[in-house]
Amino acid sequence: MEKIFVTRPALPEYEEYAEEIKSIWEIKHITNFGPKYEKFKSLIQDKFDYKNVELQCNGHMLLQNILSCIEPGEIITTSFTFVSTTLAILNSGHKPVFCDIDKKDYNIDVNKIEALITPKTVAIVPVHVYGSPCDVKKIQEIADRHHLKVVYDAAHAIGVEVEGEAIGNFGDASMFSLHGTKVLNSIEGGMAVIDSDQMLQEVVSRSNFGISDGLTVYDGVNSKMNEFSAAMGIVNLRNLDNNIAKRKVLTEIYDRELGAVSSLVLLHRRDDVKYNYGYYPVVVKDENLSAEGLMNYLEQFDIYPRRYFYPAINQMPLFQEYNQTPIAEEVSKNILCLPLYADLTEEQVLEICSRIKEYFHNGK
Repeated sequence: MEKIFVTRPALPEYEEYAEEIKSIWEIKHITNFGPKYEKFKSLIQDKFDYKNVELQCNGHMLLQNILSCIEPGEIITTSFTFVSTTLAILNSGHKPVFCDIDKKDYNIDVNKIEALITPKTVAIVPVHVYGSPCDVKKIQEIADRHHLKVVYDAAHAIGVEVEGEAIGNFGDASMFSLHGTKVLNSIEGGMAVIDSDQMLQEVVSRSNFGISDGLTVYDGVNSKMNEFSAAMGIVNLRNLDNNIAKRKVLTEIYDRELGAVSSLVLLHRRDDVKYNYGYYPVVVKDENLSAEGLMNYLEQFDIYPRRYFYPAINQMPLFQEYNQTPIAEEVSKNILCLPLYADLTEEQVLEICSRIKEYFHNGK
């Protein structure tokens, strides 16, 4: 049996990518806001009906550049995420303040945000964990009441909609990852939807050493997207809907096969959301068995799930002095993401489910 990893990058046909990059050799423009970068932006804007789109070398730097546009202060965020979210807050001159999560969808608990707001609070950075959207309406109500910015870490959420509205149209800005592991990839890359024209201009400037009109006016970095990454994004965007459709079929098989396993809690999905099926998390709630035990058991059969996200951020050495979030810490110990990608076969998913049932049935 071939090894089944938690994810595998979606790649186009070689000939399709080769055709897309051919013009790069003709015009010799390989980076610095080239025609592929502009084309990819335009295609994304048209597909999702987004007003302002920016592309950079990765999602982390793009999020950091967005947050650098906001005055220094405290930013309320979640401790159940990849550490990139927290480091972008820290590296943009802010202090992260951790809010606990909702057990139902693992997103920031909107009922606990206001208690954390102080005169130093400048923004909220929620994460659409596993591509499952936060309560965007409640978050915006809180932000409006306290005059705060809302910047979403939407790294997992490309293609997601809430009540028919593309997920990037909420908040002041949203960052999407285009990393090789994501539903849409540009090899490495990040995409942002930014409401304000002024913030957009600053974010673009910050990606190019803070240069504006030939002069450095911001403490910028070099985080521009190159033409080869943009070209990969262009061809993969053509296949995005098909990729999501395949993932949905596999997700439905997981739901059907694992729904009756009493030791597992599956992700709650809402009727008003169009999902991208980027991840398949399960929480192990058995008193005698564990997520780590299940992971080790599956690895005996060349099946490699991942413990996204373990440990919780405020249990990591750099952040242990920050406020605690007991629900996030509990979930992080018990959650496991199962393999899910467009090239995974239905037979492989059935094999994974069979091994999971076997683990809980045998109690080992």
